[in-house]
Parts: sequence; structure tokens; C-alpha cells
Amino acid sequence: MVAPRALGILLLLHLASGEEDSTPKYEEPRNVCQGFTNMNSYEDFDLNRTAGCFSKCTRSQEKLCHLGNLQRYWLNFETYLVERNQMDTLNTSFLTAFVKSINTNVSEDLYFSLTPSQIPKQVTKDEHQHPDRVRLPKSLFGSLKSGGPMVRLGIIVLDIGPGNVFKGSLLSREDGSRVLNNRIVGLTLGHINVTELAEPLEITFSHQYQPPNMNLSCEFWDATKGDWSSKGCSTEVGVRRTVCRCDHLTFFALLLRPILDEATVRALIHISQAGCGTSMIFLAFTIVLYVVLRFSRQRFKSEDAPKIHVALSISLFLLNLAFFLNVGQRLKGSNTACWARGAVFHYFLLCAFTWMGLEAFHLYLLVIKVFNTYFSHYFLKLSLMGWVLPALIVIGTGIANSYGPYCIRDEKNVITLELCWFREKTALYVTVYGYCLIIFLFSAVILSLVSWKIFTLSSATAGKEKGQHWKGVLTLLGLSCLVRLLG
Repeated sequence: MVAPRALGILLLLHLASGEEDSTPKYEEPRNVCQGFTNMNSYEDFDLNRTAGCFSKCTRSQEKLCHLGNLQRYWLNFETYLVERNQMDTLNTSFLTAFVKSINTNVSEDLYFSLTPSQIPKQVTKDEHQHPDRVRLPKSLFGSLKSGGPMVRLGIIVLDIGPGNVFKGSLLSREDGSRVLNNRIVGLTLGHINVTELAEPLEITFSHQYQPPNMNLSCEFWDATKGDWSSKGCSTEVGVRRTVCRCDHLTFFALLLRPILDEATVRALIHISQAGCGTSMIFLAFTIVLYVVLRFSRQRFKSEDAPKIHVALSISLFLLNLAFFLNVGQRLKGSNTACWARGAVFHYFLLCAFTWMGLEAFHLYLLVIKVFNTYFSHYFLKLSLMGWVLPALIVIGTGIANSYGPYCIRDEKNVITLELCWFREKTALYVTVYGYCLIIFLFSAVILSLVSWKIFTLSSATAGKEKGQHWKGVLTLLGLSCLVRLLG
């Protein structure tokens, strides 16, 4: 009896395990941008999925991407296209490619077009017809005769999009540096390594006029470092086109980086400090004048409007003073001292913004609401808002450790300006740009209501008093300056 029962139990266990195994198992979706799933797959489907990482792999999504694998994928594709792919051309929304067998006994230099959105093709020497092009010297192919009479040449134009793929450290500073048109050009002979050419190849990039502070440099992608490098390349900058000459084959690009040389920085610092000094003189005069009038005239003791004006003047004076002391000085002392300087500068900036908004609020009470505008301890409440609210924001920002040294560099990566400010961009956007935008919109709405009120009164009294319209315009301009929507 035991044996049949044991056999029955075993049969039931086997059926149960079979049912479990027959249940479909769903794998977690694989992240293509990690570069592990399709490293050596170059079908159209794989290319399109991997190209999607050009826009997905931004700074906010860095953890989902493996930039090294993605960059290696496209470098390997360049070799695959020449040695294994049977097609001579390839045309997608992100990639155009041209492959051709070249005779090593070629008697003249070869030219190929790099016109945007078109497949590269062999062209004549006429540079006016094809401003974007590449010239490969005949000596390049002549040096390869020992390997056979023919070689396969591949030319790729790849749109790398706005993400971080193929950006490297040079283009990761958030200072406006970029690859021209987000396009890189790949030149390859497959596994044949071409370096130290006797006569360099030439790549011509056409572009719009660039401002004087924009540095244009020809760079190649150094796969060993995972970054852009100019070694072996020279740059000939023109008004509407730039010629790159390099002594090897790989991926190339024209990098655009805004620069500030030290002389320009020093001049701007002196101008800024002169402007701050002048503002501080007149603001100090305003504050002293109010103190004198407060002791000599009764209305300055009782009315709130002059007090609000002076509070705004004090905040602007301290802001100018903080800027004057912060800019133009080399970073000295500990990181804690720099943290404190950045926090103080941020605090007075927020105070100035806040008092501008309070000016607009007080204007609303005076002109729009008019009646039932009494508030007990009115100026005390405004002062709490004007001085304490910015302090709370600065404390929160400080807890997030967002303050620190901020540097501006020139084209040689040498520091030309350093000051204590934000080192965390998110906090800067939220607590400065966002806060300023809120104050601006609030003040603009108040000014619009006041304008409507002024011109409504002007139209009602137009027949009684001449020039009333111009008085309204001048009043509006004065109020615009008061709430800082102008100047």
C-alpha cells in the first residue's frame, strides 16, 4: 500500500511542477541604452532602437544609460558597415552612410559630399556646389598598395541628438558648448588602421556666422579616453565655413564652445563693479535722505509707502555690496567660507525680488482696492515677508548643499573667473529663475490692472483736462520702474 501511495504523490508533484513550468515567464524589459542587449546587432530595428538613446540619455536620465557601450556600438558599426554589410548606401532619419571600393592606384584626390539630410556621394572638386565635403588625399590610398589593389571606404554622417552620447567632458559644462548641428562624420577603411598621414585629410563644415566669443575647434573621438581630442588635427576657421585637417581616420566633429578670455573677463568685472559702486552711492543717498526726512516730517513716520521704498533700497544696496565683494576675487579660505558667501549673495538677491513684489502688492492696495485696506501691524508683516521668507529659502537651499565654487573657463580650459554661487543647477533654476518669474508675473498683473484703472479715469476726464492721456502714460512708466518691470 505504501508503494502505490508514494507513486501517486510523486505523480501529483510531477504534474504540479509541469503546470508551474508551463506558466509563461515574462522577462523584465531590457534597457537598450545600457548597450548590452544588442552590442553586435545592426539590423534596422536594432539601429533605430539604439538611436533612440541619443535623445533619452540626457543628464537627468544618466543612470539608465551606459554611454561607453553606446559609443562603442556606433564605432563598431562603422567597421561592420565596411566589412560585412552588403549595402552601398544607408539612409535613415539619424544616419546616412556611403560605402565604396576604392582603387589604391587612384591618380587624384577624392572628394565626397557631406550635405545634410543627403547620402554622401563622390563629387568633383567644385567647392561652391558642395560646401560640406571631405577630401581624401591620393597619398592615403597609395600607402595601402601593399594590402591589395582595392580597399573599402565608408563615410558616415550621424546625428547624435541633444543627449549626452558622444559629448564627453568638453561638452558637459552646460555653458552652451555643443557639436555643430549635432552631426559627427565617420571615415573608416574597416579594420585597416590609418594614422599619421603624410598629407592630412580635409573635412569642410559650413555654418552660420559665429560671434567672436565662440571658439570653433576640429576634434576627433578618442575611443581610448571616451572624449573629444584635437591631437593630430588643425582648424582653419572662416566666416561661413571651417576646414578641419587631420592625420587619421575616425569620427570627427566641429565643436562650438563659448569662451571668455581673461582680458575680457577683467574688463567685464571692472564695468560691473563700477556699475555696482554707482548704484550703491545713489541707494545710500536715498536711504540717508529718508532718515533725515523721517525726523523732520511727520508723514514719513506714519505712511507705509516710503518705508517700503527704503526697504527695497536697502535690499538693493546689500545685493550690490554682496556682488561687488563676490565677483573678481579668487576663491580663498575653506569651502565653508565659499558656501557662506554664496548663501549671502543668494539671500540678498531674493530679498530684492521679494520687496519688488511687495511694492506691487502695496500699489494694488492703493490704486485698485482702495477701501478696506487697513491691516494691523501692516509694515511689520511686510517686513517678515520681505526678510524672513528669503531666509527660509536660503536655509533650505543650504541644507541641500547647493552652494559652492562656480568657475568659467577659456578655450584652453584655464579658469578665467571664479566666484561663490550655485554648484547645483536644479536649485538655481527653482530658487532664482523660478522665483524671479513668479515675482515678474505677479507684478505684471498688478501693473496691468493699474494701467486699466489709470486710462479708465483718463477717458472719463478727457474733456475736462487737456494732456490727461500723457500724464497717464508718464505715471505708468514711473510705476513700471517702481515694480522693476523696466530697467
